[in-house]
Amino acid sequence: MASFDNILSQKSIFKNLSVLSPHYVPDELPFRKEHLEEIMTVVSPALKAQKPRNLFIYGKTGTGKTCCMKRVMEDFQKIGEEKGASMHYVNCRIYNSRYRIMQKIMKNYVPELEKSGFGLPFLYEKLIEVCSKGEQMVIVLDEIDMTKDLDELVYTLTRSNDEIDGGGVSIVGISNKLSFKDSLDPRSKSSLYETEMIFQPYSAEQLQKILEQRVSEGFEKDVVTSSAINLAAAITSQESGDARYALKLLNKAGEVAEQDDKKKVTDEDVETARRKVEIDLTAETINTLPEMHQIVLYTICDLSVSGSRYARLEGMENSMLFSGEVYEEYERVCKKLRKRPRSSRWYKEYLSDLEVLGLITTTPSGKGVRGQTTLIRMGHEPKNVHQMLKRSLFI
Repeated sequence: MASFDNILSQKSIFKNLSVLSPHYVPDELPFRKEHLEEIMTVVSPALKAQKPRNLFIYGKTGTGKTCCMKRVMEDFQKIGEEKGASMHYVNCRIYNSRYRIMQKIMKNYVPELEKSGFGLPFLYEKLIEVCSKGEQMVIVLDEIDMTKDLDELVYTLTRSNDEIDGGGVSIVGISNKLSFKDSLDPRSKSSLYETEMIFQPYSAEQLQKILEQRVSEGFEKDVVTSSAINLAAAITSQESGDARYALKLLNKAGEVAEQDDKKKVTDEDVETARRKVEIDLTAETINTLPEMHQIVLYTICDLSVSGSRYARLEGMENSMLFSGEVYEEYERVCKKLRKRPRSSRWYKEYLSDLEVLGLITTTPSGKGVRGQTTLIRMGHEPKNVHQMLKRSLFI
């Protein structure tokens, strides 16, 4: 009979699994020293009872944006309390509206906000009240572009400074999209006076160093071959430069080796892990998509599986879809799900978001196609994604 004692007594090639987690913040953040210093410089006025400028940080997934921010927050909070300064981290994929974000922040000051029933004006008044006592509040909004009413949020937080006497509110926005501010209302844009930073993807050499650091802490000594580390770094740099992907790849390779009772993690394990990680990451990304994004992606999958009727007329390859045809089908799917379809402007935003996440690719139509349109192709095997979305949307 299986027991925890038996399982815990088994030898493992892993020393500390948490070190391989994307949420782990190491003591040393390789190749991000300048970024850390710049973030610290921007937020440091709060520790001198002055209002920092707003900061916007851009970069693809897995380039160290959140990791750097959390490291800065750790150091900031050690001295912030006695200086009348605070930093608040909010994941906008989870807290995705102005109300939910304001509620999460203000719960730190007004515990009764755990209960529902308090309106936005009450939350706003509490924010003014807290900051007017001299509090310099820095609000870190991770994946800020996922906020449904982003204009209202930015306008509310920035304009609150007009009513605060003594302290202040500053925003640190983190986004995967360089263009996210383009969709902001001119009122919101005009209230932002910000600094911008861009995190470039890691190179193969940088990923190799990052993986070596995590391997020394996460695996037993000499378990992972240097060849396996190099391969994981090379695969990741070709795909995206995403350090989180590289860590997942190495973690999964370790699991594969352990399941096969191997004492070493080799290139073969990395290759096997690659196939499994791609499926896992796709499923993870899809499950965290907002509903309308899922419906658009489902529509693209559905047409990719059944084949585009327009592509057949134009003599194009079946994998390419016309943007207009996808929008028409999207409206039909919304009707079937009893959802109100969004305008074509929002539809274009959804396509842009899906492309940033690598779920689709889009290209302008070239010669040989009547009119100007956008051509859409799935970034992953349509049948697999179709099944995932079918379960998510229809069950």
